[in-house]
Amino acid sequence: MCGIVGYVGARDATPLLVEGLHRLEYRGYDSAGVAIAAEDGVEVVKTAGRVADLRRILPEDLAGTTGIAHTRWATHGEPTDRNAHPHVDAARRVAIVHNGVFENSERLRAQLVADGVALASDTDSEVLAHLVARSAADSLEDAVREALTQVEGTYGVIVMDADRPGELVAARRGSPVVLGVGEHEMLVASDVAALVRFTQQVIYLDDDELATVTAEGYRTSTMDATSTTRSPTAIEVASGEYELGEHPDFMYKEMREQPDAVDRCLRGRLDRRFMSARLGGIGLTAQDYQRIRRVKLLGCGSAYYAGQLGADLIEQLARIPADAEPASEFRYRNPVVDPDTLYVAISQSGETLDTLGAVQELKRKGGHVIGVVNAVSSSIARECGSGVFLHAGPEVSVAATKSFTTMAVALAMLALDLGRVRDLSITEGRRLVTGLAELPAAIAEVLASEDAIAAVARKYAAAEHMFFVGRVRGWPVAREGAQKLKEISYVHAEAYQASELKHGPLALIDPLMPTVVVVPDDELLAKNLATIEEVKARGGPVIAVTDAVLPAGTASDVVVVPKAHEALAPITHSVALQVFAYHVARALGRDVDRPRNLAKSVTVE
Repeated sequence: MCGIVGYVGARDATPLLVEGLHRLEYRGYDSAGVAIAAEDGVEVVKTAGRVADLRRILPEDLAGTTGIAHTRWATHGEPTDRNAHPHVDAARRVAIVHNGVFENSERLRAQLVADGVALASDTDSEVLAHLVARSAADSLEDAVREALTQVEGTYGVIVMDADRPGELVAARRGSPVVLGVGEHEMLVASDVAALVRFTQQVIYLDDDELATVTAEGYRTSTMDATSTTRSPTAIEVASGEYELGEHPDFMYKEMREQPDAVDRCLRGRLDRRFMSARLGGIGLTAQDYQRIRRVKLLGCGSAYYAGQLGADLIEQLARIPADAEPASEFRYRNPVVDPDTLYVAISQSGETLDTLGAVQELKRKGGHVIGVVNAVSSSIARECGSGVFLHAGPEVSVAATKSFTTMAVALAMLALDLGRVRDLSITEGRRLVTGLAELPAAIAEVLASEDAIAAVARKYAAAEHMFFVGRVRGWPVAREGAQKLKEISYVHAEAYQASELKHGPLALIDPLMPTVVVVPDDELLAKNLATIEEVKARGGPVIAVTDAVLPAGTASDVVVVPKAHEALAPITHSVALQVFAYHVARALGRDVDRPRNLAKSVTVE
């Protein structure tokens, strides 16, 4: 979840490293630091706070052509100056930056202290700098390889040695590392976002792979020193896609991009001849589809809630048993892997460690797993080898918006494709294809009603707690809506199935507890209206999010969304709840792009 950057070349490294950190700050923003190789050792400047705080304290004379940098999401040790990266050895010769967790760090720290090493931080990461410095290996690459054999856990690391100027060594296990190939210069980072301004040619390292980079090139090898062959690939996004432009923040920008993102996700995939979907990247035939007896969808956070939407759609349209489960739980409960089950791994970044671990466990047990990811060259995409790319474009804000929406759209197309092979009629297929084609316009209509939604949000911004409730297809919408509110506004929000309110949660309803009720215009409309009455009878304010025409006075406030195909209504309702959460957060003065304690692309457990 941390951001790491390295540079070696002919240019001054400091401004390039700081610019890279700025573009990686969504991965962590507790502290930041830079290390530059100098003749008399490594020069380090670091501070608790954000990249802007680091910029303010950088000396004007901090210059050099080789350096590394880091922006942190704290795992071990509080976000203080002393725990900020980069970390160095006692002689300030070796510097490291690390994304991941060394799970045996306490034992290693105790060993180092017993050997007389004075540790300068509370982190797990610092041990690596000392282990590399103590190595008697002839090369930095071998010293890093030797040190990494002593650590357990996950890492994406960059190591620099002041005695070996013009060289960096990077390695990965579980946390992403990508090399940027330039003209007589090389860069290393945890995400292409840090590289896209400087190069369009990149190389993605695999797990247990190392790279030694110099200004003139690179070489890659495995942990057992076997050489590997890596050819650069082109970055598929432009630098401008990571810029705010005229928008106040990235969350607002990315919400506004949703009609175009959905259009890209759908482009070329709607089959109007057979009223189905074209998902060639899955690599399954109609005969393969017929052999599927169950679908299991795996994700974390918003991806898990999108998976719940997808499971409901698959059962509804294809009549195949389907369910969603948090990947973080699935991988550790020793699951029974069925050869007749299709497993779907969902992740925006394609680097979510728990989801990647679930994919690897499934493959080890012979399961068939496909990916639904946004990042084309990501670890999950490569591990799965087949799936559906979202084409949502880069998502920088920590809160998922366009990625969640395109996940839901991609899963709707999978449900349509499965359904048309099985029991879904061509007439129903036509309705759904038409509904999908109309979805970008429907989302644009939701966004056009922003002022009305914002007025409701400001009215309830002072609430300390909120309930979000929904039934069946409205239930994952309520869960995603509650998560969006709590993560960016810090308002305590809980989601429940509407039918479960009477089994305990109603005890919390009072005039200070607003309840957001997801009310699709479907076969459960009367049930949802009954839920509203239950809340009102206890004096609770009700905010109804609906595409139905409700009787006057049904709810305290109503957020109206446009009509959509009933299977797709959860998507438009979810967009409305994104706007609601955004404006609650803005009314409270929150930093919506960088909510406290969180980071994007969760690459640690």
